[in-house]
Amino acid sequence: MPRPTAAQLAYGSCTVIFSTLAMLLLSQTSSGIGVTVIALAALALGLLVAMTVPLPPRPRTVAPPAETAPESERVPTTL
Repeated sequence: MPRPTAAQLAYGSCTVIFSTLAMLLLSQTSSGIGVTVIALAALALGLLVAMTVPLPPRPRTVAPPAETAPESERVPTTL
């Protein structure tokens, strides 16, 4: 499994912080269970965002050139 990039960590962390604050402010919960549920939901959302951030492109390998048939083996085509 590849290591997460700095962008993935940043996006995931910001998502957790902002979604936790938004859900706590919108729900106006004060119970421990409610805060726990919101925190777990924010962590799951942050993980989802961090894993869906596009990874940097991998270097492409260059395919070797295809071998061409010698001139005597080529079949002429008519149009």
